[in-house]
Amino acid sequence: MAAVARFFSRGANSKLSITGVVTGAHSSFAASLLKLSPSCSFRSKTQRRNAAHFIYQPDPVPAQYGPTQKMNLFQSVTSALDNTLANDPTAVIFGEDVAFGGVFRCTVGLRDKYGKDRVFNTPLCEQGIVGFGIGVAVAGATAIAEIQFADYIFPAFDQIVNEAAKYRYRSGNMFDCGNLTIRAPWGCVGHGSLYHSQSPEAFFAHCPGIKIVIPRGPVQAKGLLLSCIADKNPCIFFEPKILYRAAVEQVPVEPYTVPLSQAEILQEGSDVTLVAWGTQIHVMREVANMAQDKLGVSCEVVDLQTILPWDIETVCKHEETFLWTLWLSLVLHKQDSFHSWNFKVKMGDGLVCGFEGTEIYDSVVKTGRLLISHEAPVTGGFAAEISSTVQEECFLNLEAPITRVCGYDTPFPHIFEPFYIPDKWKCFDAIKRMINY
Repeated sequence: MAAVARFFSRGANSKLSITGVVTGAHSSFAASLLKLSPSCSFRSKTQRRNAAHFIYQPDPVPAQYGPTQKMNLFQSVTSALDNTLANDPTAVIFGEDVAFGGVFRCTVGLRDKYGKDRVFNTPLCEQGIVGFGIGVAVAGATAIAEIQFADYIFPAFDQIVNEAAKYRYRSGNMFDCGNLTIRAPWGCVGHGSLYHSQSPEAFFAHCPGIKIVIPRGPVQAKGLLLSCIADKNPCIFFEPKILYRAAVEQVPVEPYTVPLSQAEILQEGSDVTLVAWGTQIHVMREVANMAQDKLGVSCEVVDLQTILPWDIETVCKHEETFLWTLWLSLVLHKQDSFHSWNFKVKMGDGLVCGFEGTEIYDSVVKTGRLLISHEAPVTGGFAAEISSTVQEECFLNLEAPITRVCGYDTPFPHIFEPFYIPDKWKCFDAIKRMINY
């Protein structure tokens, strides 16, 4: 009854009239219903929504790169692009509305500073944007293309996968488009719904020849973006758009780089390894604190940073390292079986190789448990690739099944986004299941 009353009340007060529905009789009927319903009032109630599903945790102020300035994530991207345009006279930036600053203001002021020939708009044609960028890069210039939303990168899929990624290989390294960097806002934002919330990194992770990078905050964003621009392979740089203004850190003003294909251990732990990238890193950091406080569980948080090629060594041993270490341990420790070697590692005895005391470092071998989380749908997501690799490399060290906490296999919803995203409670429940396995 209350819902009916609110419907008629809204209709009566609306400027839009619906024939046969909104009439004076219906309006009075609505008022009668409201009097009968004590839970209703004419005062409209605004649904309260949380700003985000995470608490942003800034990185420490970097001291090794010189003076810093307070920046949010989009300003750190602007700073990286500014540094590039200033230091590389061949660099050009192009995309939909970038001359006006872009929809997220990442290129604001750059056209005025460097001219319309170096920062310019393109037609609304993603295939053309990337195709043009390939040509610019092949000609020897530094091409920085913007796709306005990662959700709209799919018209350019053929250009990225069949042209950019294969250009060097098909020419026998005579030509390449390694100077191409493609930027795109990525991930959920709280209200983006189907076409402004997607995380398409797994689509491109199946394609050799390109690099895929996703930062967690302003300091990493600037360093990783400059690394992508300097790298001699085409790169896709996905920027978590929910962090554009929510993430604020002290960012170095001068240019600097953060290594690609190198994961970062943000928090060391001994019981569970948590792997994520982008916005989800901040969820995992909060989950790690919850697990410690409520369960006494020590979590190791790993930011993958580069999706392709990803850092297998930090998460789990590569096969060559595994076999070399096995052979060396048998020689140095006179072990006569694989089982005894594995037992020593599992018990935490550790194996120290004979050259300069280098230790085997392996997060999953240390913890025995792995949780991977990302916003993209679980089926075919990049968590599946990580899970498969860890299972192959570290099977005998696992204490519980590898767990994935990801988005559902549905289109990204609008009002149901809070139920769709892999929030801290879903991840916390997964940790409890692993510990109790």
